[in-house]
Amino acid sequence: MARGESVTVRVRTPVGRGAKGETLFDDEDTVVDGVVVWPTGSTEDVQGRDTVVAGLAALVPPSAPVEVTAISRMLVRGAWYEVTGTPDDWQSPFTRRRPGLQVRLTRVTG
Repeated sequence: MARGESVTVRVRTPVGRGAKGETLFDDEDTVVDGVVVWPTGSTEDVQGRDTVVAGLAALVPPSAPVEVTAISRMLVRGAWYEVTGTPDDWQSPFTRRRPGLQVRLTRVTG
């Protein structure tokens, strides 16, 4: 029985600086199967313009073929999300079992 879902992880590697000093990235996409995803809520700001900030959390299996970092992005259910903060590597203090890497995701629209 398959568990979780397939997501695309975009690994962003800094490769230099642009003409205005901005960081330039080389992006590489990798599909990761078996990712558990759940909503963490959303907020809305209607002062001046309608802005919605939606959050998800994802548990990426330790066998994933890619390293998720704070500058990665994830395509989940058809929408791109930014990784928020540093992903957390979960490990049981009792069994040493590692269920995966918990990643907080944010998407801003509006």
